Amino acid sequence: MSDRHRLWMLSILSVGMLLLAALVPPIPQPVEYHQFADQRSYFDIPNFFNVVSNGAFLLVGMAGLGFLLHSRGAHAANAFVEPSERWPYLVLFLNVTMVCIGSAYYHLAPDNERLMWDRLPIAIGIMALLAATLSERVSPKVGLRLLPVLIAIGLGSVMHWHWSEQRGDGNLNFYIVAQFYSILLIILLAIYFRSRYARGADIYIALAIYAVAKLAEIADRAIYDFGQVISGHTVKHLLAAGAIYWVLRMLRKRTPLL
Repeated sequence: MSDRHRLWMLSILSVGMLLLAALVPPIPQPVEYHQFADQRSYFDIPNFFNVVSNGAFLLVGMAGLGFLLHSRGAHAANAFVEPSERWPYLVLFLNVTMVCIGSAYYHLAPDNERLMWDRLPIAIGIMALLAATLSERVSPKVGLRLLPVLIAIGLGSVMHWHWSEQRGDGNLNFYIVAQFYSILLIILLAIYFRSRYARGADIYIALAIYAVAKLAEIADRAIYDFGQVISGHTVKHLLAAGAIYWVLRMLRKRTPLL
C-alpha cells in the first residue's frame, strides 16, 4: 500500500471517529471524578501533593522551551532540518508549562469549572504532538498546515464538553476522541510512516509512559491505600511529565536520516 493510500485511510478513519463521537450517546463527566484519594493539606495548601506535583510539568515545559529557543548550529540542525518543524514542539512545551498552572488551579478546589483549565492545555498539547508527528513522518508542510486545525479541534473538544456541562447534559465524547484517538493516530503514523530522524522509536516509549500514567490515575485509591504515602493521581502527574521529558530527550539526541 502506498503512503498516499495510507493517508487516505487514516483521514477516513479520523472523520469516522468524529462522526462516531457525534452519533453515540453522550458520556457525562462522573461526579465522583473530583473525589481524589489524597486530600491531605500541608502549609495551608489543600490537596497538597496533587497540587505541587504539577511542578514537574513546569520543569519539563521550561526545559523544552529553553531547548527550542536557544539551540543553535549543528545541535539545532540535528533536531530540525527545517525551522518550521519547531512550531508544533513550541506549542507542545508551552502547553505543558500551562498544564502546571491549570492543573494546580483545578486541584486546589476540584470541580467541573476548574477542570476546564486543566484540560485545555492537555488537549492542545496532544494535538501539537500529533502535528509534530505528521511533520516528521509525512511532510513538514502537512504538519504546519494542520497545526492550527488540530489546535482548534483540541480547543473545541474541551469547550464543547464545558458547554454541555453548563447545559446540564455533559458530553465527553469529543474530548475522549481528541485525547485518546489522537494518541492512537500518532502510533499508527509511527508504524506506517518512517521518521526522517533517528530515534523515531522513542515516541513509543513516551506514549508507553503516558499509558502507565493513565493507569495510575485509574488506580488512584488503590495506590494511595498501599501505605498512604502517595496517590495514583500524583503518580500520574509525575509519569506524564516523564513522558514529555522523553520527547525532549528524543529531540536532544536525534539526527537526520540520510
